[in-house]
Amino acid sequence: MSRPHRIVFANEKGGTGKSTTAVHVAVALAYRGANVAAFDLDHRQRTMCRYFENRAETMQRRGIDLPTARCHVVEGMNEAAMERFVEERAAGADFVVIDTPGRDDPLARHAATTADTLVTPMNDSFVDFDLIGQVEGESFKVRKLSFYAELIWEARIKRSRTSIEQNRAQMDWVVVRNRTGYTEARNMGRINQALAEMSKRVGFRVAKGLSERVIYRELFPSGLTLLDKGHLGDLGTSHLVARQELRGLVASLRLPDNTVEIVPEGAQ
Repeated sequence: MSRPHRIVFANEKGGTGKSTTAVHVAVALAYRGANVAAFDLDHRQRTMCRYFENRAETMQRRGIDLPTARCHVVEGMNEAAMERFVEERAAGADFVVIDTPGRDDPLARHAATTADTLVTPMNDSFVDFDLIGQVEGESFKVRKLSFYAELIWEARIKRSRTSIEQNRAQMDWVVVRNRTGYTEARNMGRINQALAEMSKRVGFRVAKGLSERVIYRELFPSGLTLLDKGHLGDLGTSHLVARQELRGLVASLRLPDNTVEIVPEGAQ
């Protein structure tokens, strides 16, 4: 690839599993042999970079080598400075993974508009759906686009005008539904309908994400992921199912693949 494929995880609402999803996708790409550069735009919480710092400490403590990404915190920059910073730190990378804060933020808006693949995780609730569109209170029909959806729509139009001359593909916007296992059936059906209607209007795809599982919170201190076979101890059935969910999510993102999957020593 002439330039790194940029994957941006963006949602102005917190608590949607955005950072967890970003870390696992970055590690999955590293397992494919890709060179991955990660950038954390939330300089307050630094969840993604903290995860990779914990991962590095675990590797050093155990004397093991695991596929990983190099992570950088973006702080105190304007849009132009951020772009220079990303370009410099991502030199030689196959993929750039950007995690944005769960709040309205100028750099997060900018990052979303520059994505090759824009991933918007959401919980299956109309509270989260409100980020991309508003629905009628009785019929649950989509009433209007949200500011965020309009922002991405305009960015995609602008991108289409310059994609040919810049040799870039159209932005692929993927709305990822996390925690679907805990959604009441009737509510899930209404959200299905609203997402289907909205996707036709603004052109995003819908993918199944990660269920609510304690394992994701438990792995954070060690920096390990569900992909680190042979380093997690005995896994229960639910953990194996979660690993399959993760693999399904990565496949559904349809990311470029010019790499060869690698398996770390001691994996099984």
